[in-house]
Amino acid sequence: MSVINTDVEVTSNEQVAEETFALRFHSPSLAGQLLPGQFINIRVSDAVEPLLRRPYSISSVHGEECEILFSLLGKGTHILATKRAGDRIGILGPLGNTFGYEKDFGTAVIVAGGIGVAPFPHLTRVLQQRAIPVLTFLGARNANRVVTRGLANVHVATDDGSEGFHGTVIQALAAYLDSHEVDRPRLFACGPNAMLKATQAFAHERGFACELSLESEMACGIGICQGCPIERTEGERKYALVCTEGPCFDSHEIIFHEHHHA
Repeated sequence: MSVINTDVEVTSNEQVAEETFALRFHSPSLAGQLLPGQFINIRVSDAVEPLLRRPYSISSVHGEECEILFSLLGKGTHILATKRAGDRIGILGPLGNTFGYEKDFGTAVIVAGGIGVAPFPHLTRVLQQRAIPVLTFLGARNANRVVTRGLANVHVATDDGSEGFHGTVIQALAAYLDSHEVDRPRLFACGPNAMLKATQAFAHERGFACELSLESEMACGIGICQGCPIERTEGERKYALVCTEGPCFDSHEIIFHEHHHA
């Protein structure tokens, strides 16, 4: 797998939910080698500000095009939201490791919080190609922020009850599992750290295999700046870097602290 550092052409950029955009760009070499869970770093402009690249999960691949999903947060995402077909952006990738979709399990249970839904359309497609059943639990603040494109068997939970289950995504998942038989589930989760911590606790309580894809402010994406540490449960080094050793971790490998809330 070879990391590409180049400028690519934006082919489309559309708003898909409240403050949420899907941007596609043309990159045959990246599209041909991307694996579910990997990310790219994007340089949104040649200006000094914002200086650092930002990490974005590859959400889906369409032929020679790759798509990212992002929500408006700071200066970088607001610039990205203005990009139009024909504009160019700088990309570095593919970066990071992948979800363990080749491991032995019966059902993939996807748990997504907010823009943490981003890596899952690509994972869903690969799982479906392998004929593995997929269940998706998607948590959002309200109905206006729900993005289900490219997902399968979606169960929605909203904080305000405006769509689907009224409560957290973990409460929705627990309620479903209490009333349905699911064959050897493996959880794949991505979202804010508070949600990942709850998913981790839930998986350990029920004895489920679980992987967590961490959202982190990864400035360099290649392990140089040391800006994205997460504490390990064991091993020679106390911390792992999310960008090079993640973003996907087995839930037993890492420790969340309260101040890590995204």
